[in-house]
Amino acid sequence: MAFHGKVALVTGAGSGMGRLTAQMLAKGGADVAALDVNEEGLKETAEGLSNIYIYPCDVTDLARIKEIVADVENKLGTIDRLVHAAAIMPTMPVATADPEMIKKLMHVNYDGTVNIIAALLPAMLERDAGDFIIYGSIAGSVLAPHFGPYGATKAATNALVEVLIHENLKSKVRFLLVKPPMVNTPLINQATGSSNPKTIQEGLAAKRFAEPEDIVAAIEKGIEKGVKILYPDGESKFLSIWRRYAPGLLWKVILKSEGI
Repeated sequence: MAFHGKVALVTGAGSGMGRLTAQMLAKGGADVAALDVNEEGLKETAEGLSNIYIYPCDVTDLARIKEIVADVENKLGTIDRLVHAAAIMPTMPVATADPEMIKKLMHVNYDGTVNIIAALLPAMLERDAGDFIIYGSIAGSVLAPHFGPYGATKAATNALVEVLIHENLKSKVRFLLVKPPMVNTPLINQATGSSNPKTIQEGLAAKRFAEPEDIVAAIEKGIEKGVKILYPDGESKFLSIWRRYAPGLLWKVILKSEGI
Protein backbone atom coordinates (compact mmCIF):
# COMPACT_ATOMS: atom_id res chain seq x y z
CA MET A 1 0.00 0.00 0.00
CA ALA A 2 1.29 3.45 -0.95
CA PHE A 3 -0.18 5.27 2.07
CA HIS A 4 2.49 6.52 4.46
CA GLY A 5 0.27 8.47 6.86
CA LYS A 6 -1.98 7.61 9.79
CA VAL A 7 -5.38 9.20 9.10
CA ALA A 8 -7.47 9.11 5.91
CA LEU A 9 -10.83 10.53 4.89
CA VAL A 10 -12.84 8.72 2.22
CA THR A 11 -16.07 9.97 0.65
CA GLY A 12 -18.54 7.62 -1.02
CA ALA A 13 -17.38 5.02 1.50
CA GLY A 14 -20.78 3.36 1.80
CA SER A 15 -20.26 1.21 -1.31
CA GLY A 16 -18.11 0.54 -4.36
CA MET A 17 -14.58 1.83 -4.65
CA GLY A 18 -15.03 4.15 -1.68
CA ARG A 19 -15.86 1.16 0.51
CA LEU A 20 -12.95 -0.88 -0.82
CA THR A 21 -10.58 2.01 -0.26
CA ALA A 22 -11.74 2.63 3.30
CA GLN A 23 -11.42 -1.06 4.17
CA MET A 24 -8.00 -1.37 2.52
CA LEU A 25 -6.66 1.61 4.42
CA ALA A 26 -8.12 0.40 7.71
CA LYS A 27 -6.69 -3.09 7.26
CA GLY A 28 -3.34 -1.45 6.58
CA GLY A 29 -3.48 0.20 10.00
CA ALA A 30 -4.85 3.66 9.19
CA ASP A 31 -7.64 5.40 11.05
CA VAL A 32 -10.31 6.09 8.44
CA ALA A 33 -13.12 8.64 8.45
CA ALA A 34 -15.76 7.16 6.14
CA LEU A 35 -18.32 9.57 4.66
CA ASP A 36 -21.50 8.82 2.71
CA VAL A 37 -25.18 9.75 2.63
CA ASN A 38 -25.93 6.03 3.05
CA GLU A 39 -25.54 5.40 6.78
CA GLU A 40 -26.45 1.71 6.49
CA GLY A 41 -23.82 1.30 3.81
CA LEU A 42 -21.27 2.95 6.08
CA LYS A 43 -22.11 0.52 8.87
CA GLU A 44 -21.51 -2.38 6.50
CA THR A 45 -18.19 -0.85 5.43
CA ALA A 46 -17.05 -0.53 9.05
CA GLU A 47 -18.21 -3.98 10.16
CA GLY A 48 -15.36 -5.75 11.94
CA LEU A 49 -13.01 -2.76 11.56
CA SER A 50 -12.84 -0.66 14.70
CA ASN A 51 -10.60 1.92 13.06
CA ILE A 52 -13.24 3.00 10.54
CA TYR A 53 -15.25 5.92 11.91
CA ILE A 54 -18.52 6.57 10.12
CA TYR A 55 -19.83 10.04 9.32
CA PRO A 56 -23.17 10.36 7.52
CA CYS A 57 -22.62 13.25 5.14
CA ASP A 58 -23.96 14.84 1.98
CA VAL A 59 -20.98 16.28 0.09
CA THR A 60 -23.14 19.17 -1.11
CA ASP A 61 -23.15 20.44 2.50
CA LEU A 62 -19.89 22.35 2.96
CA ALA A 63 -20.63 23.23 6.59
CA ARG A 64 -21.13 19.55 7.44
CA ILE A 65 -17.89 18.55 5.72
CA LYS A 66 -15.95 21.21 7.63
CA GLU A 67 -17.58 20.03 10.86
CA ILE A 68 -16.47 16.45 10.15
CA VAL A 69 -12.93 17.50 9.24
CA ALA A 70 -12.62 19.40 12.52
CA ASP A 71 -13.95 16.41 14.48
CA VAL A 72 -11.62 13.95 12.73
CA GLU A 73 -8.58 16.13 13.34
CA ASN A 74 -9.55 16.63 16.97
CA LYS A 75 -10.10 12.91 17.64
CA LEU A 76 -7.71 11.16 15.26
CA GLY A 77 -5.14 13.73 14.17
CA THR A 78 -4.08 15.38 10.93
CA ILE A 79 -5.76 14.02 7.79
CA ASP A 80 -2.96 12.57 5.67
CA ARG A 81 -5.02 11.30 2.73
CA LEU A 82 -8.23 12.33 1.02
CA VAL A 83 -9.99 9.97 -1.39
CA HIS A 84 -13.05 11.59 -2.92
CA ALA A 85 -15.17 8.90 -4.55
CA ALA A 86 -18.71 10.16 -3.85
CA ALA A 87 -20.87 10.51 -6.96
CA ILE A 88 -24.24 9.67 -8.50
CA MET A 89 -24.86 8.35 -12.03
CA PRO A 90 -28.48 8.25 -13.16
CA THR A 91 -28.68 8.27 -16.97
CA MET A 92 -31.12 10.12 -19.21
CA PRO A 93 -31.48 11.57 -22.73
CA VAL A 94 -30.79 15.30 -22.47
CA ALA A 95 -33.91 16.47 -24.35
CA THR A 96 -36.36 14.70 -22.03
CA ALA A 97 -34.39 14.92 -18.79
CA ASP A 98 -35.81 16.58 -15.71
CA PRO A 99 -33.82 19.83 -15.42
CA GLU A 100 -33.76 19.47 -11.65
CA MET A 101 -32.13 16.04 -11.94
CA ILE A 102 -29.45 17.44 -14.25
CA LYS A 103 -28.79 20.19 -11.71
CA LYS A 104 -28.69 17.64 -8.88
CA LEU A 105 -26.04 15.64 -10.73
CA MET A 106 -23.88 18.73 -11.05
CA HIS A 107 -24.54 19.70 -7.44
CA VAL A 108 -23.42 16.33 -6.09
CA ASN A 109 -20.62 15.40 -8.48
CA TYR A 110 -19.05 18.78 -9.21
CA ASP A 111 -20.12 21.03 -6.33
CA GLY A 112 -19.32 18.19 -3.94
CA THR A 113 -15.78 18.12 -5.31
CA VAL A 114 -15.49 21.88 -4.88
CA ASN A 115 -16.58 21.50 -1.25
CA ILE A 116 -14.08 18.73 -0.56
CA ILE A 117 -11.24 20.79 -2.00
CA ALA A 118 -12.22 23.81 0.09
CA ALA A 119 -12.52 21.81 3.31
CA LEU A 120 -9.35 19.73 3.13
CA LEU A 121 -6.76 21.03 0.69
CA PRO A 122 -5.66 24.33 2.31
CA ALA A 123 -4.37 22.51 5.41
CA MET A 124 -2.47 19.98 3.29
CA LEU A 125 -0.90 22.75 1.23
CA GLU A 126 0.09 24.58 4.39
CA ARG A 127 1.79 21.43 5.74
CA ASP A 128 3.16 20.67 2.26
CA ALA A 129 2.25 17.03 2.75
CA GLY A 130 -0.54 14.52 2.16
CA ASP A 131 -2.32 12.56 -0.56
CA PHE A 132 -5.18 14.24 -2.44
CA ILE A 133 -7.01 11.75 -4.65
CA ILE A 134 -10.08 12.74 -6.66
CA TYR A 135 -12.20 10.48 -8.86
CA GLY A 136 -13.03 12.08 -12.18
CA SER A 137 -14.05 9.80 -15.04
CA ILE A 138 -13.27 8.93 -18.63
CA ALA A 139 -16.96 9.77 -19.16
CA GLY A 140 -15.95 13.42 -18.92
CA SER A 141 -14.20 13.21 -22.29
CA VAL A 142 -15.51 10.07 -24.01
CA LEU A 143 -19.14 11.09 -24.38
CA ALA A 144 -22.13 8.84 -25.00
CA PRO A 145 -25.94 9.00 -25.31
CA HIS A 146 -27.78 8.99 -21.98
CA PHE A 147 -24.58 10.08 -20.20
CA GLY A 148 -24.78 13.77 -21.15
CA PRO A 149 -25.60 15.09 -17.65
CA TYR A 150 -23.21 12.71 -15.88
CA GLY A 151 -20.46 13.31 -18.43
CA ALA A 152 -20.85 17.07 -18.01
CA THR A 153 -20.27 16.76 -14.25
CA LYS A 154 -17.16 14.68 -14.80
CA ALA A 155 -15.84 16.95 -17.56
CA ALA A 156 -16.12 19.81 -15.09
CA THR A 157 -14.45 17.78 -12.35
CA ASN A 158 -11.65 16.61 -14.65
CA ALA A 159 -10.95 20.18 -15.75
CA LEU A 160 -11.04 21.65 -12.26
CA VAL A 161 -8.70 19.06 -10.76
CA GLU A 162 -6.27 19.05 -13.69
CA VAL A 163 -5.86 22.81 -13.29
CA LEU A 164 -5.55 22.39 -9.52
CA ILE A 165 -2.74 19.88 -10.00
CA HIS A 166 -0.79 22.17 -12.33
CA GLU A 167 -1.27 25.15 -10.06
CA ASN A 168 0.46 23.21 -7.29
CA LEU A 169 3.24 21.32 -9.07
CA LYS A 170 5.81 22.67 -6.61
CA SER A 171 3.86 21.31 -3.64
CA LYS A 172 4.84 18.03 -1.99
CA VAL A 173 1.16 17.11 -1.71
CA ARG A 174 0.66 14.02 -3.86
CA PHE A 175 -2.25 14.87 -6.17
CA LEU A 176 -3.98 12.24 -8.30
CA LEU A 177 -6.91 12.64 -10.69
CA VAL A 178 -8.35 9.22 -11.52
CA LYS A 179 -10.21 8.71 -14.82
CA PRO A 180 -11.67 5.20 -14.65
CA PRO A 181 -13.91 3.59 -17.25
CA MET A 182 -17.21 1.98 -16.30
CA VAL A 183 -16.59 -0.02 -13.14
CA ASN A 184 -18.66 -2.86 -11.69
CA THR A 185 -20.01 -0.95 -8.68
CA PRO A 186 -23.49 0.08 -7.44
CA LEU A 187 -23.28 3.21 -9.61
CA ILE A 188 -24.10 0.91 -12.53
CA ASN A 189 -27.41 0.12 -10.81
CA GLN A 190 -28.31 3.80 -10.97
CA ALA A 191 -27.89 3.68 -14.74
CA THR A 192 -29.85 0.43 -15.20
CA GLY A 193 -32.54 1.79 -12.90
CA SER A 194 -33.01 4.96 -14.95
CA SER A 195 -32.77 5.08 -18.76
CA ASN A 196 -30.73 1.83 -18.90
CA PRO A 197 -28.54 2.57 -21.95
CA LYS A 198 -27.81 -0.29 -24.33
CA THR A 199 -24.09 0.28 -23.80
CA ILE A 200 -24.60 -0.55 -20.12
CA GLN A 201 -26.71 -3.61 -20.92
CA GLU A 202 -24.12 -4.92 -23.39
CA GLY A 203 -21.25 -4.19 -21.02
CA LEU A 204 -22.91 -6.13 -18.22
CA ALA A 205 -23.74 -9.06 -20.51
CA ALA A 206 -20.17 -9.22 -21.83
CA LYS A 207 -18.65 -8.64 -18.37
CA ARG A 208 -16.60 -5.80 -19.87
CA PHE A 209 -16.67 -3.47 -16.89
CA ALA A 210 -13.55 -3.01 -14.79
CA GLU A 211 -13.44 -4.53 -11.33
CA PRO A 212 -13.22 -2.05 -8.45
CA GLU A 213 -10.36 -3.97 -6.81
CA ASP A 214 -8.25 -3.43 -9.94
CA ILE A 215 -8.96 0.31 -9.99
CA VAL A 216 -8.07 0.72 -6.31
CA ALA A 217 -4.84 -1.25 -6.82
CA ALA A 218 -3.92 0.90 -9.83
CA ILE A 219 -4.40 4.04 -7.75
CA GLU A 220 -1.94 2.82 -5.14
CA LYS A 221 0.65 2.07 -7.80
CA GLY A 222 0.03 5.36 -9.59
CA ILE A 223 0.34 7.65 -6.60
CA GLU A 224 3.53 5.90 -5.46
CA LYS A 225 5.04 6.46 -8.92
CA GLY A 226 4.13 10.14 -8.86
CA VAL A 227 1.48 9.92 -11.58
CA LYS A 228 -0.77 13.01 -11.60
CA ILE A 229 -3.55 11.90 -13.97
CA LEU A 230 -4.31 8.21 -13.98
CA TYR A 231 -6.05 6.10 -16.60
CA PRO A 232 -6.24 2.98 -14.44
CA ASP A 233 -6.80 0.42 -17.18
CA GLY A 234 -6.09 -0.12 -20.86
CA GLU A 235 -9.61 0.66 -22.02
CA SER A 236 -9.80 4.12 -20.45
CA LYS A 237 -6.44 5.09 -21.95
CA PHE A 238 -7.37 3.68 -25.36
CA LEU A 239 -10.71 5.49 -25.43
CA SER A 240 -9.05 8.74 -24.42
CA ILE A 241 -6.60 8.49 -27.33
CA TRP A 242 -9.39 7.50 -29.72
CA ARG A 243 -11.49 10.47 -28.63
CA ARG A 244 -8.56 12.82 -29.24
CA TYR A 245 -7.55 11.64 -32.70
CA ALA A 246 -10.74 10.21 -34.25
CA PRO A 247 -13.79 11.58 -32.42
CA GLY A 248 -16.10 11.19 -35.42
CA LEU A 249 -15.31 7.50 -35.81
CA LEU A 250 -15.72 6.96 -32.07
CA TRP A 251 -19.15 8.61 -32.19
CA LYS A 252 -20.19 6.32 -35.06
CA VAL A 253 -19.24 3.24 -33.04
CA ILE A 254 -20.98 4.50 -29.90
CA LEU A 255 -24.15 5.49 -31.73
CA LYS A 256 -24.32 2.14 -33.52
CA SER A 257 -23.98 0.36 -30.18
CA GLU A 258 -26.81 2.44 -28.77
CA GLY A 259 -28.99 1.80 -31.83
CA ILE A 260 -29.17 5.45 -32.90
